[in-house]
Amino acid sequence: MSRNVFVNGATGFVGSHLVPALVLRGHRVNAGVRENSVSKLPAGVEVVVCDALRAETYEPALASCDTFVQLVGVAHPSPAKAEQFKTVDLESCRQAVRAVAAAKIPHFVYVSVAQPSPVMKAYVSVRQECERLIGEAGLNASIVRPFYILGPGRRWPLLLRPFFAIAEKLPATRETAQRITFITIAQMVGALVSAIENPPRGVRVWPAADIKKFGEAFGGGATS
Repeated sequence: MSRNVFVNGATGFVGSHLVPALVLRGHRVNAGVRENSVSKLPAGVEVVVCDALRAETYEPALASCDTFVQLVGVAHPSPAKAEQFKTVDLESCRQAVRAVAAAKIPHFVYVSVAQPSPVMKAYVSVRQECERLIGEAGLNASIVRPFYILGPGRRWPLLLRPFFAIAEKLPATRETAQRITFITIAQMVGALVSAIENPPRGVRVWPAADIKKFGEAFGGGATS
């Protein structure tokens, strides 16, 4: 079934890969972007110039949508950006949840983070708060929890793969290693497409194992 999808943060790292994939599969995409990012969008999308921190700037575009994908967040997260996580990631999610609830959109898709996590405490805390907001709003939601997404310009973690391979074999570290494993952008897009095309009743959480499984089923097994 074709979906009418609003992608908030359509030209970010994940959005720039997800939007073309959705268009190719015949879905209608409303791409929420800042004015200076319009040129980055592919053909075949409805452009919605908006401010992710002000829901009223994109609420009119939600009237015909059945799916909302929240991808807004600070680029290249690091412990030094803890305050930005609150002012950008959290506030944009708060605005999105309010708008989706008001518009009665049937499905909210949120890219969160693997948790618990041994690193990036402030980042994880904000994503947990966003998940709480989604739950309290009573939305039907797919919460996707990758740890680190590999792709163009994001390949240095490949150096750590041997250590993760060892950790996955040791009983004391296996569960943590499987939870914070690396996800390719192809797997991530495949999992998001699967989530969008198969909305849940209630809340479904997608851990790394599901991201890999469903992402690869959609042809996302490559390391690109």
